[in-house]
Amino acid sequence: MTARVAVVLFNLGGPDRLEAVQPFLFNLFNDPAIIGAPGPIRWLLAQFISKRRAPVAREIYGRIGGKPPLRDLTDAQATALNELLQQRGLDSRVFVSMRYWHPRSDDTARDVAAFAPDAIVLLPLYPQFSTTTTGSSLTDWNRAAAAAGLNTETHTICCYPRQDGWVTAQATLIRDALSKVRENGRPRILFSAHGLPKKVVDRGDPYAWQVEQTVATVANALGDAISDYAVCYQSRVGPLEWIGPSTEEELERAAADGVSVVVVPIAFVSEHSETLVELDIEYRELAEKLGVPEYIRVPAVGTADLFVGGLADTVEAALARGPGLGSDVGTRLCPDRLGQCGCQHLDLGRGA
Repeated sequence: MTARVAVVLFNLGGPDRLEAVQPFLFNLFNDPAIIGAPGPIRWLLAQFISKRRAPVAREIYGRIGGKPPLRDLTDAQATALNELLQQRGLDSRVFVSMRYWHPRSDDTARDVAAFAPDAIVLLPLYPQFSTTTTGSSLTDWNRAAAAAGLNTETHTICCYPRQDGWVTAQATLIRDALSKVRENGRPRILFSAHGLPKKVVDRGDPYAWQVEQTVATVANALGDAISDYAVCYQSRVGPLEWIGPSTEEELERAAADGVSVVVVPIAFVSEHSETLVELDIEYRELAEKLGVPEYIRVPAVGTADLFVGGLADTVEAALARGPGLGSDVGTRLCPDRLGQCGCQHLDLGRGA
């Protein structure tokens, strides 16, 4: 086993104070994976959009105490994972790299270089691969690592949509929620994931396919406990056509059918504005307005032992199979028709 290992956890990031909302949004919309326009045009668009959206975003963050808890929660996941890896005998240190706010790739790459590891494991906190999330984070890391002079053996995990610990942690939380709504009849489970513009998926992005893989695996783990469920997508913005059905549409269908809902954040591993505001406040209010009998929201997996154990298993498997890029099982998961599968879309993580 490699003597000294740096594990880098990737996540979106979020403003740490209300004054940081507009620069955070600028970083988001200036990402070529989000807006594919040429650099100068993208910069102008990012300035315009971030300035226009900042007041609304500040109001949203104000509803959850002024900042999203994502950084603190990601740090807690890093600590839990590092403790478990060390318990398993690995000389490790787990770092955090945020895509659109601090600590960003350049800062983290310098910290990793100072740690002087024998191997690096890149582990996105996005179970399902998308060019707009994992793809963007790993591409930016590749740039930052080169700038920091990191040419260490690198093991890159592009996705883990069916990983045992991730799936079992979800199933456990769902069973707990189901026990709370039995008195209102058998509920419908809504697996709600962050949406994407349809044109991104049409280009071969595997995100929606991988979300469906996660849902099918979780449903199989639940067995007879689940019979009525649907996949839906939230957080639509802008005029583009987005993949569906939307979470709003599924709430309308549940109201028409007179069934309670258990809402599962199936693509989020930590609480943030999409769960704490959209799911807990806005969609709950919509469900009540529509007459949905009961609305239960399943928490994100966070630092659940099963999930953290699954991350540790994934790290160990990546080290065992050698440097390179792959899913948690080391091979390509996506069908050939999805040309932007992480194993094909990315050319990084090969290491020394």
